[in-house]
Amino acid sequence: MRSTSAATALAVLFSSAALTALSAGSASAAAATVTTPGGIAVDGAQQRVFVGDASAGAIVAADYSGTVVDRVTGIGAVSDLALSDDGSTLYAAAPDRHEIVALDPATLDIKQRHPVATDTGPRYVAFAGGKAWFSYGDQWDGDLGSVDPAVDPSSGADPVALGQYPGKVWGQVLLDTDPNSPGLLAVGETGLSTSAMAVLDVSGGTAQEVAWHHGDYSLNDGIRDIDLVPGAAQVLVNGHDRDAYANGGFTKAGSYPSGQFADVAANGLVAQVNGGKVAVYRPDAGAPLRTYTTSSSYGAGDLAWSPDSARVFVLAGTGGGYTLKALTEPTMNVPTLSVNAPSTATRAKKLTVTGWITATVPLPSGVKLAVTRTDLESPSGKALPAVTVKSDGTYSFTDTPPAGGTVTYKVSYAGDAEHTAVSASDKVTVSRASTSLSLNNNGKVYNYGTDAKFTAHLGTTYKNRSVEIWANPYGGDRPDKRIKVGRVDSKGNISAWVDMTRDTVVTAVFKGDARYKPKTVKSTGYARVKVSTAVSRHYKTGKIGSTTYYWFRKNTDPLLTTTMTYYPGRQQRFDLQVYYDGRWYSGDSQYFPLGTNGKSAVSLGAPGESGIRARMRSVYVNGSSGDNVNSTTYGSWKYLYFSN
Repeated sequence: MRSTSAATALAVLFSSAALTALSAGSASAAAATVTTPGGIAVDGAQQRVFVGDASAGAIVAADYSGTVVDRVTGIGAVSDLALSDDGSTLYAAAPDRHEIVALDPATLDIKQRHPVATDTGPRYVAFAGGKAWFSYGDQWDGDLGSVDPAVDPSSGADPVALGQYPGKVWGQVLLDTDPNSPGLLAVGETGLSTSAMAVLDVSGGTAQEVAWHHGDYSLNDGIRDIDLVPGAAQVLVNGHDRDAYANGGFTKAGSYPSGQFADVAANGLVAQVNGGKVAVYRPDAGAPLRTYTTSSSYGAGDLAWSPDSARVFVLAGTGGGYTLKALTEPTMNVPTLSVNAPSTATRAKKLTVTGWITATVPLPSGVKLAVTRTDLESPSGKALPAVTVKSDGTYSFTDTPPAGGTVTYKVSYAGDAEHTAVSASDKVTVSRASTSLSLNNNGKVYNYGTDAKFTAHLGTTYKNRSVEIWANPYGGDRPDKRIKVGRVDSKGNISAWVDMTRDTVVTAVFKGDARYKPKTVKSTGYARVKVSTAVSRHYKTGKIGSTTYYWFRKNTDPLLTTTMTYYPGRQQRFDLQVYYDGRWYSGDSQYFPLGTNGKSAVSLGAPGESGIRARMRSVYVNGSSGDNVNSTTYGSWKYLYFSN
């Protein structure tokens, strides 16, 4: 046997370009980010935050929300920033170029570059007493210098003065100022075992020592951060140790819980970094006023208060750099609220919900909490009676849930002058009764194209009498489709018609209600293919017995052309049998592909002798014919007779 194509299948390949039209719109605001933090300074008048990027040699300006508004490059590896008291000049330390760079904060234009005659630094910069003070030098030759903005370089005078605090510090020096004491400068030595620290009075233009301590680890285990404390003759070291200096030296004066570094606001609030958290403390307090989580595991690079003490700006680590975040309402304490409801409950029976509320700043007595229940009967929430918190911070209330399913109890505190609002919730799975749902016609086989009526029957429910019916024909090219949705009739029935061109899974869905659980049932109907075979090249038809045969000359090739419902990759199985000695004997069956028009032509070949009787049929076999979207279907036999 050999196959020929009754029609040539033409495959046409199209290449296409997908063009996407983008509608015009405003660009999303970019958050200020840096690779390596190089100082942070806050301008209260312009409400700008300036962040140095040591890796990029740049300074980024952001607004009070942390969004970039300006950027300047070409500064060099910025290591620190400071703003003048009048806000007219932003100073940047550029150690790789050995310069203090003065910029206009409003435009970030460079006003002046001040060379510093050193091999190391300048490293840190701060503004106090009308001058920009900076540290420079390395191990054993550290010192302070200053830039006097009142000196005009064009006059030939040098505004830069070095050697302002000789012989007292030997390593790189941290600097800090206090806006409430504009003539004071805190000095903390880093990187050496000496770890000296000092407070200097620079209000007269030169550094006058107020207090000094030669580092011997009696006060700390090394200085990594130092801050002047407003309103007290103290410095805060490493974010947690307070040291008093009123007597010309330094003595321990208390501490905050362990931290890494900090910044102190003009009103004395302390913002302390500890890993990925920032904790805000009132002066001398032992518990935080508020705690922010700024990063999951990468910590922070730097932080600074706004001059009005209303915000903390922190460079939060991201793993690939640091992003500026604005932390608002730092004086508002955040209570902790819990809600504990039973995991399961019986509908229409009483249950008890318990919980507690605490805060590091004591809450007012007799605090009342709002309670809301959300369920299938009240999807937008139903207010329940408010509950009063006991003196130990605990509370409890009872409720009888009228609806089953997932019931959520939300408890809320509205907040007060010292505390933010807070809410919490817990869920209860409340029991629901079961109902019956059935769907007919499961397993039935239909001829191709039959309109089959599928009927779902719904049993007892509470309020919902709606059922959806979905049809999902076999084959990945046809999605699940909802073909009917509506209320069942008075007998509980709802029907939908399905055009059975493929095997189809029909699904009935009851989505449940407040008292009865959802239910889904499936029924699979099977569809045969449409198949027919045309015989050609015969010279007549005639009966042998009661069966009609196609008559062929013994040297003629019969051509049998099968038409079958098309599906990509589908093949027909060609069955051939020969009649001998009173019975039919099967020859080999063979699969032949269908063209895109659903046709497959097979030429049998001429037997060369007369008296032969044969018959053939075309068959679609589920799974073996290349797909499984229809049920196995047998075509009718075609009978052939070969004569002289």
